[in-house]
Amino acid sequence: MDDIDVPQYFICPISLQIMKDPVTAITGITYDRESIEHWLFTSKNATCPVTNQPLPKDSDLTPNHTLRRLIQAWCSLNASKGIDRIPTPKPPLDKFQVLKLIKHLWQPEFQLKTIRQLALLAAENERNRKYMIEAGLPKEMMLFIVTCFKQGQIDGLEEAIGVLNFILIPSAETKQILVENDNIIESLTWVLCCEMENHLTVKSHTMLVLKKIIEATSSSVLERLKPEFFKRIVRVLRSGITQQGINATLHVLLEACPWGRNRIMMVETNTVYELIELELGFPEKRTTELILGILFHLCSCPDGRAQFLSHKGSIAVVSKRILRVSTAVDDQAVSILSMICKFSGTYMVLQEMLKVGAVSKLCSLLRVDCATSLKDHVRKILRSHFQKWRDSPCIGGSQGINPS
Repeated sequence: MDDIDVPQYFICPISLQIMKDPVTAITGITYDRESIEHWLFTSKNATCPVTNQPLPKDSDLTPNHTLRRLIQAWCSLNASKGIDRIPTPKPPLDKFQVLKLIKHLWQPEFQLKTIRQLALLAAENERNRKYMIEAGLPKEMMLFIVTCFKQGQIDGLEEAIGVLNFILIPSAETKQILVENDNIIESLTWVLCCEMENHLTVKSHTMLVLKKIIEATSSSVLERLKPEFFKRIVRVLRSGITQQGINATLHVLLEACPWGRNRIMMVETNTVYELIELELGFPEKRTTELILGILFHLCSCPDGRAQFLSHKGSIAVVSKRILRVSTAVDDQAVSILSMICKFSGTYMVLQEMLKVGAVSKLCSLLRVDCATSLKDHVRKILRSHFQKWRDSPCIGGSQGINPS
């Protein structure tokens, strides 16, 4: 196609490709619908990319039928040169069509067909998702999932979770939905146990939805979570879900950590051990930050520290992350080691810290450019066990840690 002279006015100013569905903005410039909608909705821009004039995301985009027919005719004339004919685009979805689909959602004979249609439309583009939010679809999808939970029905669950995963539910709306229905969290955790064809995808999407819900949940709900909630969440970590799903799962656990009751239930479900196993797989930076953030909370209780020390690789993996990931990880790792030393610092534990290089890593922090508060924390740890570690070469070379 490089040697074909394409009329310039057939080309979208954004994608620089032949337009398939030309629409004219209020600024008078014509774009391909997909490109300008992506510009307005996904990229959060509010100006015309050509004129730089204001272009609100809710402004009208008028279909340019004349130009589309010209493009289609030109494509047909050049078919022998390898140009594919552009099909006539479908009319775009509007809010009234979404409302009609929502009505069909609660009619048993149309339910499955409707929810599959909604899933396809949600995946199509940002404009469709915008109208779905305006029509109140997030609430309807939540109610559908709760109904499935109560009836033990899995038909349509995958699609419902997929729709919610695509739609960015406004926080205020999420809070209102939670106030009106207290079965939502239990229903979503039930989905994690359902056997479906694409169960790993469903679990990943469910955790992403649950993350949005938990972030908007009140503290009175979070402090009343049940043991079954944590059992199912922790089980997901070793189920082979996507990296995005793993991070969402860790976010959910971290949100629940401030309450002592939740920390106890997490320890009882072997969360500390599972987190260390996950960290031993050398995950991405954000995953490590989340893991150590949770471990910090869980090591604040005796049973959490006991479970931490019961894993042979715990001290080694935490200390190895120091100065290798981020300043946030450095802070968390030092805090974890500090609690272990202070409350569980037996002779065996302190010797293991020497053996696996934890003491050496702490000393290294004193020699690099890092926060003064972090260095003070490290010195406090080293001073408190100076007599046990004094023969270590790194201790001898570190200034200001001899307690005498």
